[in-house]
Amino acid sequence: MDLPRPLVSATLLRRYKRFLADVRLEDGSKAVAHCANPGSMMGLQAPDSRVWLSQAGPGRKLAYGLELVEADGTLVAINTINPNRIAVEAVRDGLVSGVAADATLQREVAYGTENSRIDLVATNPDGAASWIEVKNCHLMRQPGLAEFPDSVTTRGAKHLRELARLVEAGQRAVLLFIIQRGDCDRLAFARDIDPGYGDAVRAAAQAGVEVRALRCHVDITSVRAIAPVPVEL
Repeated sequence: MDLPRPLVSATLLRRYKRFLADVRLEDGSKAVAHCANPGSMMGLQAPDSRVWLSQAGPGRKLAYGLELVEADGTLVAINTINPNRIAVEAVRDGLVSGVAADATLQREVAYGTENSRIDLVATNPDGAASWIEVKNCHLMRQPGLAEFPDSVTTRGAKHLRELARLVEAGQRAVLLFIIQRGDCDRLAFARDIDPGYGDAVRAAAQAGVEVRALRCHVDITSVRAIAPVPVEL
């Protein structure tokens, strides 16, 4: 997935009210950037971190959007709007097991009993469908280990219940984590942050939901899924 060009380099001063970040531009001036990330961004909001900003189009209230943060010696993509687009490209690149590169894709499909929408339904040429829930992941507290979630997520547990019901109804359901950083080689669940979610993932997997994760390459021009990594349940 290509990022908006060109990105603007800046220094993070603070992130606050979840969706706002004060930054210092290279000319020394200060600006407020939109932060498209409802999570805690644990480990990714240290003052004086180097960040990269997209430039907003006409009519937007804020001139910049926060896209990348430099942390742990690597670039981390923090925009949670992007993983669905990355997942579509990953399908086309043949990176999602069981889904054909030429599968027909539908996005934001209503399903279930809890007023839910699935991120992606991929239907292979032979008619076999995969119902795919996409999750953003960028927390790393131990070298090489991506963790999810970085804050309590009751909405995530609801989605897991819906995925399990799909499997009970004879469908294939996939929980797909997009790790928006390149320095992780496995994924686990942060039970100290949200023990209920970790238990819900394990129960969904036991019910037949397939839990997958893809590591991304991140630079100042693009974020692209490059390889599957193992998931520790």
